[in-house]
Amino acid sequence: MISLTRLSGAELVLNSDLIERVDKTPDTVITLTTGAKYVVVESLPAVVASVRLHRAEIIALSEVVRVSPEELQHEPFVGRPEGARERPLATVTAHPSVVPGRGEG
Repeated sequence: MISLTRLSGAELVLNSDLIERVDKTPDTVITLTTGAKYVVVESLPAVVASVRLHRAEIIALSEVVRVSPEELQHEPFVGRPEGARERPLATVTAHPSVVPGRGEG
């Protein structure tokens, strides 16, 4: 979620995953995938920077939050019958265009 300011001065917290586009008309207008539109005080580059920072924060936190197979075995799965297990989390592999040690290829 990113924090923005409406033209009235009221704070707005927006799910950045739902942003379809951001227009400068000259006000900054954010259109969501739901069709909802929000006019905000922040500039177009500031909105883009907020989204990038939010996504970078998610990636950084994903490095800190780890779930080991042992934890999966001991924690009950919500909504599953007693003793039912789910497969372990999938591993993440590099995209074929990325060469290890060199970044994007």
